[in-house]
Amino acid sequence: MTVPDIALTRFSEPSAKPMLVLGPSLGTSVTALWGGSAERLVHRFDVVGWDLPGHGASIPAAKSFDIAELAGGVIAAVECLLALSGRDRFFYAGVSVGGAVGLQLLLDSPELVKVAVVMCTGAKIGEAHGWRDRASTVRQAGTASMVAGSIERWFRPGLVERRPREATSVLQSLRDTDDESYALVCESLGGFDVRSRLATINTPVHAVAGAHDAVTPVACLTEIADGVRHGTLTVLDHVAHLAPLENPAEAARLIGIHCSNA
Repeated sequence: MTVPDIALTRFSEPSAKPMLVLGPSLGTSVTALWGGSAERLVHRFDVVGWDLPGHGASIPAAKSFDIAELAGGVIAAVECLLALSGRDRFFYAGVSVGGAVGLQLLLDSPELVKVAVVMCTGAKIGEAHGWRDRASTVRQAGTASMVAGSIERWFRPGLVERRPREATSVLQSLRDTDDESYALVCESLGGFDVRSRLATINTPVHAVAGAHDAVTPVACLTEIADGVRHGTLTVLDHVAHLAPLENPAEAARLIGIHCSNA
């Protein structure tokens, strides 16, 4: 099993509060994506984020990996913090591939996760040939070649003008992402499909969809909420694919509601 090295970023000082682990979307750093929501959550949780290989604070990937191996890397990093703090479980929230990793955690390590909030994601995301094509493009032209398409995929129209600082930050994190690592995440998503396993997930899952999300439309999140044993669904108006960036207050509110009641 190839377990990538995953770097963690603290959004709060270590404390005795319940631990909340945040997961990113492809091409984003966890800080750029989750910063606005995290600052609204630190009074209730010990908030920690993780970065994909070659993204944000994580080193580039040394070899290929699948989503299960990526989840294994997240567990390896988080378990060190759990041991230091004396905790044995955490809450989890993730966007897109971060949400896919959340589902994988619930399949592989359900004893560690109290509640998962999965946003703008799916039990299967896109098609394998599309991910292969994107990986090939990035290997040839770099992650900067993804910026224009990502603006269309990530944001509903006008978001860049309404939230220029946040949009600039997350787009810069895309430009800064290691090309090969981005391509390897694409290929891992091409092989991800846990639709047939959703019914085995017993951990509470809250699925959050963006009403304007063309990448993982509402049907993808409905499938998760209906497929797991204890699932619920919220659809956010005026949101496309990056809910915590587009509406950080509402993303934080939903996490607070569903994680505080566990």
